[in-house]
This record gives sequence, structure tokens and C-alpha cells, in this order.
Amino acid sequence: MMTGPSAAVAQAAVFVAFPVAAAILGSLVAVLRPPGPKATSAVQHFAAGVVMAALAGEVLPDLRGEGSLPWAIAGFAAGTAVMLALGALGRALDRKQESTGAKLPVGFLVAVGIDLLLDGLLVGMGAALGAQQGLILTIALTIEILFIGLSVTLNLIRNGLSRTRAVATTSGLGLLTGVGALGGAAALGGASNQTLALVLAFGAAALLYLVVEELLTEAHEHTETAFLGAMFFLGFLTIYVMAGL
Repeated sequence: MMTGPSAAVAQAAVFVAFPVAAAILGSLVAVLRPPGPKATSAVQHFAAGVVMAALAGEVLPDLRGEGSLPWAIAGFAAGTAVMLALGALGRALDRKQESTGAKLPVGFLVAVGIDLLLDGLLVGMGAALGAQQGLILTIALTIEILFIGLSVTLNLIRNGLSRTRAVATTSGLGLLTGVGALGGAAALGGASNQTLALVLAFGAAALLYLVVEELLTEAHEHTETAFLGAMFFLGFLTIYVMAGL
């Protein structure tokens, strides 16, 4: 059931507090007690399963229910193009940073910032669709953003930033999730079926890119074990069960 603009914004404000807090918490964990490679890979597998379950259980069924195939195709194509372009931009800026010897990985931070903005948009979209969809998407994205906060802070420290500056930078990026959520809820509350199909498909492409090209790619940099593989399915099952309650 669709939610009106004002109600959607209020609901999004509540939901988005959790992923924003997760970004800050992840940055603090990276400073105070950074996990080892195996634990990091386990979290990445679990987060990938969680996001995939939210995609399969919430985003795709709602997208099919809108019944606007041309708009869905356009949104999916646009989402794919944006994510691929962001990946290419981030790599290009990082190569430039390596050649100049700058401490701050600008390309990496730009890509992360846009990623968090899009995550916020998905939270706002969930709030506009209804309480259950918003809650499931928020839980999935909170777990994902917890890992982003952790990995971004570790990356910044490895690049020579102080711990305080790394935490502050990551926390500031986390606030972009709030901007995306509130803006998305305001724009999508009471939106037409065509607009919802466009945005849902865009979000589906972004989530697929996140799982396949980021979380699982990085997770497989560590030697794969049965335990790590099981964490993906545990994450998927967790969201699947929660959605059915």
C-alpha cells in the first residue's frame, strides 16, 4: 500500500536513523577492534545474502506488481549504466590518486558517497511503499552499510589518514543515506505506478551490482570455505524469515 508524502517522510526519518548509525558504528569498530580477513569475509557473505533476499523478496515482487514493463526496463537499464559508470569513475580517480601520491582516495569516496545516497533512496522508496517493505529494506541496508563504514574507515587509515579524521569522514558519508532517504520518500510518496516501476527497477540494478560486483567480489579475496559460503545463505534465510513474520 502506498503511503502519502508526509507520512512517508516521517517513516523514512525513523528508518534511516539505523543505517546512518550503522555507518558510524562500523567506523568505530574499524578503529577500536578491526576484524581479521576471515571475519570480514564472513560479514561480506552474510551482507550479500541479506541484500539478495531483500531484492528477491521485496523489490522484485513489488516491481512485477506495478505492471509497467517499459518503465521497469528503462529503470533497470539506467541503474545498470549508473553503477557501471560509477565503478569506472572510481577506478579512474583512484589511479590518478596513486600517480599523484595524495592521501585522500577521492574516487573511492565519491563512489561510496553516491552508493550511500542510492541506499538512502531505497530506504525512502521502501517507506513510500509501506511499513513492511521499508522495514525489510532498512534491515538489509543497515547490515550492508555497517560493513561499508568498516571498510571505508580501514581504507582511509591505510591511506595515511588519522583515525579521528577517518571516522569523521566515514560518518559524514553516512549522513548521505539520510539525504537520499528523506528526498526519496518526499518524491515517491503518492507517485504514479510508472514512476515507482522506474525507481524500483533502478534500485534492483543497484542492489544486484552491490551484491555481485562489490560484496561477493571482495568476500572471495579470502580463501573460500564451507563456513563462509554458508554465511551467504544464512543472511538470505534471515531476511526471508523476517519478511514472513
